[in-house]
Amino acid sequence: MSKLLGGALSLAFLVLPMSTVAQQVEASLIEKGEELYQGQCAVCHQDSGVGDPPAFPALSGNDQLEDPGRVIRSIHLGRGRMPPFPNLTAEEMLSLATYVRNAWANDFGSVTSEEVAVAQEGLEPSGPIASVWDGVITEAQATRGQTAYSGACGSCHGRRLNGAPDDPDMRSTPPLARARFMRIWEGRSLATLFEYTRASMPEDNPDSLSDQEYLDIIAYMLTVGGMPAGEDELFLDPQSLAQILIQSQP
Repeated sequence: MSKLLGGALSLAFLVLPMSTVAQQVEASLIEKGEELYQGQCAVCHQDSGVGDPPAFPALSGNDQLEDPGRVIRSIHLGRGRMPPFPNLTAEEMLSLATYVRNAWANDFGSVTSEEVAVAQEGLEPSGPIASVWDGVITEAQATRGQTAYSGACGSCHGRRLNGAPDDPDMRSTPPLARARFMRIWEGRSLATLFEYTRASMPEDNPDSLSDQEYLDIIAYMLTVGGMPAGEDELFLDPQSLAQILIQSQP
């Protein structure tokens, strides 16, 4: 009897550390996923996951997150207003998908490495990463963007793009260039900036400009921020825009 009891206790001690390790792994995934969410997703979906419908749907309480494959492919390829995030590694995708499926009001369980691999099967690998300092805009595009900015954005965001409106009675707005802009947008892609701008600006009439005008305005914003011009313009290809990261000067 004592031998049996001793064996049972030994088995119990063998099982408990495994359970603890599993819990630590889960906690590590959630922590890493939250960090990724804050850096890439919260600007549109909010810290609380409530989003800003209809442009940015709520993730909290969203039944579409129940299917891990749908979540992973949507993150990789983009969906609707959501830009693609093709540069996330399998581990980052695992962490982010696990986080959004279990944060706030959600309780859909963790995602496995196997589910990530199956969902990403057949998807095109990410291309080379570029920076806004690599000459991804042209002077001509920035000049067009300045004209579009003056008509649609300048009265609120100011002539210097510093968020100080021309009318002193108007409230201040987010800066669109230089250090204060970089504090908000560093590490995010031009695809995210484009979709956010198109879906929310101008504030009183979002999505009222052409796609080309939004791209031109972004080119102007980058020029004011000191980013150099090159030989090729930005063009409307979400995957290409997703490969260009907003970064501080090297």
